[in-house]
Amino acid sequence: MYTNTLAFLALASSIAPAAAFFRMSCPGRLVRERIDPIVNPGAVAGHVHTISGGSAFGPSMTFQQARAAKCSSCEIKEDMSNYWTPQLYVHAKNGSFISVPVVGDGSDSNGGMTVYYLQRTGQSGEKLNAFPEGFRMLAGDPFKRNFTGGLDAKAVSFACLGSNKAETNEIPNYNCPGGLRAQVFFPACWNGKDLDTPDHRSHMSYPAGNQYNTGACPPEFPKHMISLFFEVLYDTNKFVNEWNGNQHPFVFSNGDPTGYGFHGDFVNGWDVKVLQSAVETCLDDSGSVSKCGAVTMFTGAECNACKLPTVVNEQVDGVLDKLPGCNPIASGPGRASPASNCPTTPLSAPSTNFVDLTSSKKWEYTGCGTDNIGARAFTGKSTSSDDMTVEKCVDFCSAAGFSYAGLEYGRECYCDNTLKAANAPKDGIMGSCTMKCAGNNKEFCGNGGAMSIYHKCGSTCKNVQIGSSSSGGTVGGTSPSASASAKPISSASASSIKPSTASLKTTIVTSTTKKTTPTTTTITTTKKSSTPTTTKAPDCPQNNCVRQMFNPTASVPASKFCPTYTKSVVAAKSAIPSYLFNCADAAEVSQACTCLMYAAPTPTPKMKVRGARY
Repeated sequence: MYTNTLAFLALASSIAPAAAFFRMSCPGRLVRERIDPIVNPGAVAGHVHTISGGSAFGPSMTFQQARAAKCSSCEIKEDMSNYWTPQLYVHAKNGSFISVPVVGDGSDSNGGMTVYYLQRTGQSGEKLNAFPEGFRMLAGDPFKRNFTGGLDAKAVSFACLGSNKAETNEIPNYNCPGGLRAQVFFPACWNGKDLDTPDHRSHMSYPAGNQYNTGACPPEFPKHMISLFFEVLYDTNKFVNEWNGNQHPFVFSNGDPTGYGFHGDFVNGWDVKVLQSAVETCLDDSGSVSKCGAVTMFTGAECNACKLPTVVNEQVDGVLDKLPGCNPIASGPGRASPASNCPTTPLSAPSTNFVDLTSSKKWEYTGCGTDNIGARAFTGKSTSSDDMTVEKCVDFCSAAGFSYAGLEYGRECYCDNTLKAANAPKDGIMGSCTMKCAGNNKEFCGNGGAMSIYHKCGSTCKNVQIGSSSSGGTVGGTSPSASASAKPISSASASSIKPSTASLKTTIVTSTTKKTTPTTTTITTTKKSSTPTTTKAPDCPQNNCVRQMFNPTASVPASKFCPTYTKSVVAAKSAIPSYLFNCADAAEVSQACTCLMYAAPTPTPKMKVRGARY
């Protein structure tokens, strides 16, 4: 991420008093779209985010899903967390909006961010803790449009590289030759019980005193966590001709031209024991993650290959007529208000980075493999042209008698009858085949060192599709079966669920890339005796809707309410008891009931948190 050593030293000084830390680069962008599983679980979010981290990211996700990710766009293998910030756009003189890339990513197809983990203790001997399973939080406020003066306001800042000027808490009105670095420092003091709260902030606090980035924790928030810090270096200098006199032209995706509404989100996906070890042992002053023996690392190429298809069918990159969603520019100084009467955008099927030739040509997409000049993946025959398309390459290889066709660098086509294991697409990894075809900018033709691979079909034809809009995350192979979504919000869920004595029905949706109606298969498992065999049921989604239903003091406990609600399938919001104010809609209530209606109404268990001495 850093263009030079001086830029890094400037950052090191900006994040305050000296302390050990480790710096994790996220060189690849996982996905950019209107998804936020913290604030808008299971739905399209209000504004566009650029997301880094583990490939299990999706509209809804649990800690267990996060840990099952196949890859990460960040370099630590034991960390499948997700990190995201609002996307920056330039409001051009002609009225259009253009996505701003990060420095070093001229094509705006790959750039990510950098994440810091800092060991900031408030006093000698104080314990520092790793984030527990299921933990999530956000820092900053997307509706702010002025400097409010608190520690949370001070924790958002901007560094204008190359200007020789001090950092600011707003987007500065002078050009940044080396790029504009947006920074957010997360609160480090936890109340020790809630993994999240309805506002996603109240379970955390900045330290006591007047420093947002160091100090002892207040008594109400006794657990001092390792400090988390994001930075994103935007290549704003390339838009110097779009300035209006001395007024900068930049605006974040939430309609914020001030920068006061910059914010960051974090969903924990760490192997918690490994993070705790890193907290205790990764103390090198250089901050180099390569000197942290507690972790292992992905290569840059592996990070760049870790991508997800979008599940919101809208353009968010390039030149736009308006900011995606309902996000009018609001300069303040008063708080921005959420747009009213905003049309609802549905989640869509995952976007594809391939051309479906299964019916027309009987060729299938195998995935995004690798290639290199020294040892070519395909050596049978090749061609290149400035009007290259997927169809043209497949026709060329098919006519020459080959069963594999690979496209690279947008205009190159290679053929062979064998796909070597070393070059084959990896299970569950979308790859970095993001270069548009020279002859059709709606198709993808590999990339540098990456090859879009097609194969002549045998008796069956099936394209490889990564991602799922229903469950969130990459599961690999063909389109995954739909699964229930969940939003982890509270500190615990039902720890034991009794199996139903009735028949259980499971619906499996099988999807292919052919444009046909998905096949639905119902599997019925019937109780065979009066004494059912005990099996481990899946954990309930860890959210506040579940928690309220599971509360034994609830006026209408789940054991009485759920059977009636499940049978009636009432969709109206009015059908939900008023005490379930944390249940967003009928779908969430049904999901919670499905999981809890056979659970024993015992109190929510307390969480045990392991501390680390530092």
